[in-house]
Amino acid sequence: MIVRAFKGIRPIPELADKIAALPYDVMNSQEARVIVKDNPYSFLHVDKAEIDLDPAVDIYDYTVYEKARDNLNRMIEAGWLKQDDKDCLYIYKQIMDGNEQVGLVCCLSVDEYLNDKIKKHEHTRNDKELDRINHVMYCDANTGPIFLMHEAHKQVNEIKDEYMKNNAPVYDFASEDGVRHTVWVIDDKDTTEKVISLFGGIDNLYIADGHHRAASAVKVALKKREENPGFTGNEEYNFFLGVLFSCDELKIMDYNRVVKDLNGLTHTEFMNKVSRKFTVYPYDGDSQYKPKGKHKIGMFTDNKWYVLTPMKGTFDENDTENSLDVSILQNNLLSPILGIKDPRTDKRIDFVGGIRGLGELEKRVNEGMTVAFSLYPTDADDLMDIANQGKVMPPKSTWFEPKLRSGLFIHSLR
Repeated sequence: MIVRAFKGIRPIPELADKIAALPYDVMNSQEARVIVKDNPYSFLHVDKAEIDLDPAVDIYDYTVYEKARDNLNRMIEAGWLKQDDKDCLYIYKQIMDGNEQVGLVCCLSVDEYLNDKIKKHEHTRNDKELDRINHVMYCDANTGPIFLMHEAHKQVNEIKDEYMKNNAPVYDFASEDGVRHTVWVIDDKDTTEKVISLFGGIDNLYIADGHHRAASAVKVALKKREENPGFTGNEEYNFFLGVLFSCDELKIMDYNRVVKDLNGLTHTEFMNKVSRKFTVYPYDGDSQYKPKGKHKIGMFTDNKWYVLTPMKGTFDENDTENSLDVSILQNNLLSPILGIKDPRTDKRIDFVGGIRGLGELEKRVNEGMTVAFSLYPTDADDLMDIANQGKVMPPKSTWFEPKLRSGLFIHSLR
């Protein structure tokens, strides 16, 4: 893999905790307005710039992207963000609930994305791609990093550990959600070259989170290549911002489902149909049912929790994609019984990340949805296996925590 150092644009140390923001796509505009209410430094002013415009303005209007560009330039001109004067790599460590993950911040090759050395496991939506294409074009920068993983590599981990032990971090703070964020700048040439060389021996990277950001960065590069037919391939726009984690450090959480109605069925009819594909029994525990392993699915409806176990023959155990619990649920219940053929576009289904807890599923059902499903998390090995086969997982199969903060690293395309 090609890993490239870059001159990062990043916060001055005393403002890092105020600038760092959750990714733009984990909240809506109204929630973002509340978050930034007393914080003019928040990077949401760049990544969700509609918060600084009249709420009546469409979030995809060109004025939003102009505002994002102006806000980014203002933060640089004010001295809140500064660009390193030489090419660096960066170490980004996050600790959440005692779990630690240590990423390498770098730039990655657009061509390796196009050649499928950077593997994907999700389809993207054109409207969401276009939004980020416009955002990158107007800002002339990658403002949000893509979260990627690679197979565990002993020497890479040793270099990161050694560097963290022997060098002081530039940032070290806890965000409002209790996650600790610590950053080191790798600015010495020997270490940088050693890391780049080691990644040269790694065959693939896998996008964990940020498929739309990655696809958009690539399309911006292709557009700029068209505009510059004499390009060399070494221009900054041929690379995009990523954070690389060892797969054995990552915590993948469940990604659960709630459905608005029973597709015209009575409760009894629905339960009878489900019982043809799953063994169903009531859960008699004290709280919600959280699956402890694969092929156990929780279902909450009519104010009760049930445990669903897929019957033999309902999925192909030798097919990784087909045997994911999200696939089993989709293929045997959501599609044939509830009529949800395409969960990416069907308005009757919604998705709830595991970070919100199973109480959120009960709350959503009590507030108007009809049935909820709790799932066991997809694991990293399954994700990589499916990506290696060139297949995609059902939408909303993985929820990674903690989320990377935006605003700590910006990659200028100039």
